[in-house]
Amino acid sequence: MRVIVVLKGYPRLSETFIAQELEALEARGFDLVLVSLRHPTDAARHPVHERIRAPVHYLPEYLHDEPRRVLRVLLKACRRPGFRALMAQFCKDLRRDPSRNRCRRLGQAFVLVEEILKPGDQLYAHFLHTPASVARYAARFCDLPLAYSAHAKDIWTLPAWEKQEKLQDARFAVTCTRLGAEHLNALLPGDPKVELIYHGLDIARLPSPPQRSQEQRVVELLTVARAVPKKGLDTILAALALLPEQPRWRFAHIGGGDTAPLAALAKNLGVDERVTFRGPLPAPAVFAAYAQADLFVLASRTAADGDRDGLPNVLMEAMSQELPVVATRAGAIEELVDDGRNGLLVAPDDPPALAAALARLMADPALCRHLGTAGRRRVARDFALDRGIDRLAALLGGDALVRAA
Repeated sequence: MRVIVVLKGYPRLSETFIAQELEALEARGFDLVLVSLRHPTDAARHPVHERIRAPVHYLPEYLHDEPRRVLRVLLKACRRPGFRALMAQFCKDLRRDPSRNRCRRLGQAFVLVEEILKPGDQLYAHFLHTPASVARYAARFCDLPLAYSAHAKDIWTLPAWEKQEKLQDARFAVTCTRLGAEHLNALLPGDPKVELIYHGLDIARLPSPPQRSQEQRVVELLTVARAVPKKGLDTILAALALLPEQPRWRFAHIGGGDTAPLAALAKNLGVDERVTFRGPLPAPAVFAAYAQADLFVLASRTAADGDRDGLPNVLMEAMSQELPVVATRAGAIEELVDDGRNGLLVAPDDPPALAAALARLMADPALCRHLGTAGRRRVARDFALDRGIDRLAALLGGDALVRAA
């Protein structure tokens, strides 16, 4: 049985958790076919992308860019037996979501059906929003088994009706936080379909934690995050402006997105000479930055549109390198970071509290060592990749088929 994995974009530097899952499933013998709704925009790739053998197919990103391709598959699809039933479902969805994006999902689904799918395939979509819509239309049309992996924005910004109906059509779904699993299962009382599977890390493949110097020097602060509102990068900059003069510090940000407004804010706050925006980087460079850093900081929040973090993999990565972390009580971060035991937590959108936590660690090397050691121990014990992949492989390989029958 082929597993057709539908992705919003591939490969993406910000989605190492997906790449490591794909590699691990291939190692367990799964025949994967990757289907991406968008072409890659990152200039670099992670090493794990080079190790994934699955073929990659790209659907039309915008239907008007490939009209002949779309028309050709539409003419074929309209002669199939399930066409009218699928169009009835689409029209029902369109009335509740009258958007061009909704039409694009249907067109992409027809291309997926006519160019890629074969009898006996199963569909597995990463993210409950657009990829799940395309996979769902295709699965309905071809009567193929369907599963989802839900994450963060897709859980918290979709309307309830759409989440509920997508879950009803699925054999099973997984998500990477207890918070997300409880929310989604509450939409289907009496019929929970969503399992908690943490992303986890392949600790054996990661660099060993570095020996950090205890000498008095400039303290290196690090954040790895996309420049989007839910990451709270403006809160971090505001906190940096409140730090005491000693010890001296530098701050580096790694991640994609528009950092120009953040650079302007850093200048207005008077910290621009000690702040560097390095852009998106491949995994080896990110882990080199962890090794050079003294503290990791992430100031997640709930954005105005409801978007929020799940359990950011960068926190696990930093902790795996015995890097002490300061984060916020947002999303599902408390499922990983236990305040005072393996990291420090503060309220979101509170620059003074964040500054106080950073200053506390900058002044206490012994506490930094304690939190760093405890953080790595927590990740190695409870967030190992194999445990989650074993369960996902069981679901994709047959457990869920038996249960559904």
